[in-house]
Amino acid sequence: MGGVPALDEPLSKQSLGPATSKVLAEALDLHTVGDLLHHYPRRYAERGELTTLADLPLDEHVTVVAQVADARVLTFNGSKGRGQRLEVTITDGSGRLQLVFFGKGVHKPHHDLLPGTRAMFAGKVSLFNRRLQLAHPSYELLRGDSDEAVDTWAGALIPIYPATTKMESWKIAKAVDTVLPSAGDAVDPLPPALREGRGLLDLPDALHRIHRPRTKADIAAARERLKWDEAFVLQVALARRRHADTQLSAVARKPSPGGILDAFDAKLPFTLTDGQTKVSAEIFDDLATEHPMHRLLQGEVGSGKTMVALRAMLAVVDSGGQAAMLAPTEVLAQQHHRSVVEMMGELAEGGMLGGAERATKVVLLTGSMGAAARRRALLDLVTGEAGIVIGTHALIEDKVQFHDLGLVVVDEQHRFGVEQRDALRSKGKQPPHLLVMTATPIPRTVAMTVFGDLETSVLDQLPAGRSPIASHVVPAADKPHFLARAWERVREEVGNGHQAYVVCPRIGDEEDQKKKSKASPEDEAEKRPPLAVLDVAEKLGAGPSRACGSPSCTAACTPTTRTT
Repeated sequence: MGGVPALDEPLSKQSLGPATSKVLAEALDLHTVGDLLHHYPRRYAERGELTTLADLPLDEHVTVVAQVADARVLTFNGSKGRGQRLEVTITDGSGRLQLVFFGKGVHKPHHDLLPGTRAMFAGKVSLFNRRLQLAHPSYELLRGDSDEAVDTWAGALIPIYPATTKMESWKIAKAVDTVLPSAGDAVDPLPPALREGRGLLDLPDALHRIHRPRTKADIAAARERLKWDEAFVLQVALARRRHADTQLSAVARKPSPGGILDAFDAKLPFTLTDGQTKVSAEIFDDLATEHPMHRLLQGEVGSGKTMVALRAMLAVVDSGGQAAMLAPTEVLAQQHHRSVVEMMGELAEGGMLGGAERATKVVLLTGSMGAAARRRALLDLVTGEAGIVIGTHALIEDKVQFHDLGLVVVDEQHRFGVEQRDALRSKGKQPPHLLVMTATPIPRTVAMTVFGDLETSVLDQLPAGRSPIASHVVPAADKPHFLARAWERVREEVGNGHQAYVVCPRIGDEEDQKKKSKASPEDEAEKRPPLAVLDVAEKLGAGPSRACGSPSCTAACTPTTRTT
């Protein structure tokens, strides 16, 4: 083979035929022997148990195993004269499906598809006269001659491959048969000790069993083994990335005694939860090392993630560095900026009259800022006047320069690409420390891929005094007075000095405006309460009359109500 590994051999050099290898490449993106061997069956049909026909999806390409119930040739008059149509009914014992063949395509299936014949059929499911059918399906007869062969045939497992209209499942199976001997040359990525310790098959055996299983146990064992390939390779790659990151140099960021962090803690009107204290200690330990921190901070809404992140940012400011918080939207960036400034008070007024002695400047940087405000923010960053910057993707732009970036905080990492995250980190003189926050519960599989290069800290405790949250569903469309009462409850809570949050599914974009401009006055009058943040905020800010847009609403919602 000229030194080329068996699984890297092009399919075009195998004895598949040029047409087959071309279709495999163009229709299924399979170019090498390895590509084809890793194109696993999506399910298996048992010849002794016909495949269910009852739940066939309309307009999808399917492969079914069934038995011919009856077949008949009909003659009809068409635009080109008399023609023939073959109608074949197949069954699996629980459902029936009609196959239709026209014109010159009638003769061979009429000869092959006799009542009692079993076969695999493949085609696109369509609807004609309110009945499901396959028009001109491809088929492969399933035969057994001797009694022993029949028993073997009936108990065999037929692999059904992901297929297309140009390449049916059984044609893929025949191509796999051609290259399957090469599976013996597959290089196994799993170390022998790991396979033996977990009772896993080696890769060549797993490939043989997944494609040509003798029993269902073969399929289960092969799948268990092949699951490890992608996961193991991914975890090794992430482990190497984590190791490479530990070899990088970073500036140790230790808070100065009596600095801005101590001043901030002293003015807190509450005590940190045990979880916040524990997670903060983990973060401070990481920040104190001369290797960049890579940590994920996970916790539900209200668990105090922003407080923990702010204390980490203040620790970096204490050490003479700067901290940047990257948010996915301008609304969220503005909310973070407002929250941080409110929590810090005079400590966020560095360089201003009335600012505290240890104060720093907290700036906001977004794409919609005016030119003058943007220039001031950029100047504060490059000179070091701003210890903390909160912004959107605008922080990643080339024009943004930092005096000494020491910490990057990313809110909702899954909304950003790894390249975007790394683009911001590259703005430090040395790699800055990284803290990723998320309120989204992270499934283990997603954590492995999106957050696999991060150490994890979890805030699983809510601050003391938090009342349990009661949720109610308001059927606004059917009972508008229920919605009116909901807005009255908002008014009551705001009137008692509490906050009300209105959560909307979207912010409001140009598409919304286009739809709005095309709507008739009648449509506007009958429209349900607005769903976009900008619409809701406008109505809430308009005052007490009909804040929700409903004619029956009497809620006196005030402009102090915050929309999120």
